[in-house]
Amino acid sequence: MKHIAIYPGSFDPITFGHLDILKRATNLFDKVIVTVAVNHKKSAVFSGDERVALIKECLAGKEWAKNIEVNQFTGLLVNHAQKLNANTLIRGVRQISDFEYEFRMALTNKRLAPDVDTVFLMPDEEFTFISASLVKEIAYWNGDLSSFVPGNVAKSLLKKMETK
Repeated sequence: MKHIAIYPGSFDPITFGHLDILKRATNLFDKVIVTVAVNHKKSAVFSGDERVALIKECLAGKEWAKNIEVNQFTGLLVNHAQKLNANTLIRGVRQISDFEYEFRMALTNKRLAPDVDTVFLMPDEEFTFISASLVKEIAYWNGDLSSFVPGNVAKSLLKKMETK
């Protein structure tokens, strides 16, 4: 049986922490699907299509990324997972407060789809403080993003902030 995992998130924007977890996941699963959650009730800096394109650019040419797909979805994550025959959800946990929220979500998802498990992965400690909201704040003030996100993401984010 192929082990297919989904790594869901808003990825607005994708950070080095996200990429670290993604790389770790490729060592655990036959296929990893990065799934950009598009929630029209939340305001995002990047559209779903833009986030997918940025992630694909970040993964281009990386040997470890050969079994990764990138897509987007709206709706219940477990429905999307079942549609893609994914049996595992990957969730990144940086700190205790993340775990409390993610634990509740994992239990809810398990109730909705008993055949889909959740695996929690921690990023390398050098990335544990990075969050997309922190990155957006730095970009808003035109700060140096080089230690938080890949160059293509920094460039796109700074360009977006110029128009805000």
